[in-house]
Amino acid sequence: MRALISTGVAAIMLAGCAPTIRPIPGSAAVVPPPAWRDTPTAATVAADRDWWRRLGDPAIPPLVDRAMANNIDVLTAVARVEEAEALTRQARSARLPSLDASADAGVQRAPGQSGGAARSVSAQPGVGGAWTLDLFGRVRNLEGAARSRYVASQADRDAARLAVIAATVRGYVTLLSLAAQVEVSRNTLTSRAEALRIADDRARLGYSSQFELTQAQSEYEAVAQTIPVLEQAMRVQENALRRLTGDLPGPIVRGSLAGVALPATPAGLSSTLLRRRPDLVSAEYALVAADHVLASRRAEFLPDVQLTGSAGALFSNALGRNPLTLWNAGASVLAPIFSGGRLAADFDVATAQRDQAAFAYRGAVLTAFGEVEDALSGERRLREQADRVNRRRAILQRSLVLARDRYRGGYAAYIEELDAQRNLFQADLDAIAVREQQLTNLIQLWAALGGGWGDRAPPPPAAPVSR
Repeated sequence: MRALISTGVAAIMLAGCAPTIRPIPGSAAVVPPPAWRDTPTAATVAADRDWWRRLGDPAIPPLVDRAMANNIDVLTAVARVEEAEALTRQARSARLPSLDASADAGVQRAPGQSGGAARSVSAQPGVGGAWTLDLFGRVRNLEGAARSRYVASQADRDAARLAVIAATVRGYVTLLSLAAQVEVSRNTLTSRAEALRIADDRARLGYSSQFELTQAQSEYEAVAQTIPVLEQAMRVQENALRRLTGDLPGPIVRGSLAGVALPATPAGLSSTLLRRRPDLVSAEYALVAADHVLASRRAEFLPDVQLTGSAGALFSNALGRNPLTLWNAGASVLAPIFSGGRLAADFDVATAQRDQAAFAYRGAVLTAFGEVEDALSGERRLREQADRVNRRRAILQRSLVLARDRYRGGYAAYIEELDAQRNLFQADLDAIAVREQQLTNLIQLWAALGGGWGDRAPPPPAAPVSR
């Protein structure tokens, strides 16, 4: 009892020698904005967990399902979660007593009392145990750090899933855009072929010059050469999608770009939605883990108390039929006195790593707010751009009809019809490009808001012990 009291008094005295943990730098704090610049903040609107189904294309869900089942990045992230869970169990085991079994046996031949040789046989089985009391939370904080890393690894897994889903849907939309460009190019090529036939007839009959014929031939070839380029881009995009889904190169079942819905952005988006982002959850728990490690490094300046004990029996022919019972129990205190600056250096390293984690969390938050702002801004401006492009396309369609009638009536040169054809062809491609950008921007917004992966809130982080 006196020894225990003395140990407690010494521990309290040594506690004053432990370094003080400084607070997280104020420059790492983040204050959420009161409202988005392009969308008024209103009631919280949750992102759908299966947000890609809102696009209305039946070919998208099977692609996403295969990506979740076979994508290498997702599978690797799942394995990291399993590793982190095992490391958590490993850290928890350090808080529990250890128990070991032992057995010794031997044969000895030595001089006996009567002058002859005596032979003795002995066996000594036993068990021994030890338990570190962890009075100042060194081991408990290491367990807390491991548990926080485990939660962070789950968030990293969800972030990998979200990134793969977004990349898969974006890649599919790009494939549809390329297919739409091929269709427009082929339709334009058919129209150019008809114009080339008319120009050839007029040149043979002497109604127009060979210059107009060569212009028609040039425009036909200009459109024709874009088709193999686009078809090759489609093939490359299909192979890229197959890699995302963990498959070998091959075709992709697809619909049409016009068949993909473009849901409107909700009127009210709260900044609290960003807490569902898995990368922010991961950064937050990485900071919590660093805080636990720092508290554990501080506890290393304080004494450790370990209880030990063992029990067993000695069997020997020299004792006859009466084995000898053996046992011992004790306690030991290990207090650091001089370590050549190692403990102070470890503490400073842990402090610097905690500050790095705090700044990394601030960086992740700033990135998240920036991505949402960019997507919200793009949603409105792309809608305006789409309206302008579609109006210009309708005007150019009427202009082509007028230019064709004027040329065939002999009131204008063929160059007017060629200009109208070129402008309409480019307007068609611009309309496809803007539609693709609108869908891509919407996918970016859903991903920036966490994509619904935050519907299961992570457990609240535990505070470090003995701060």
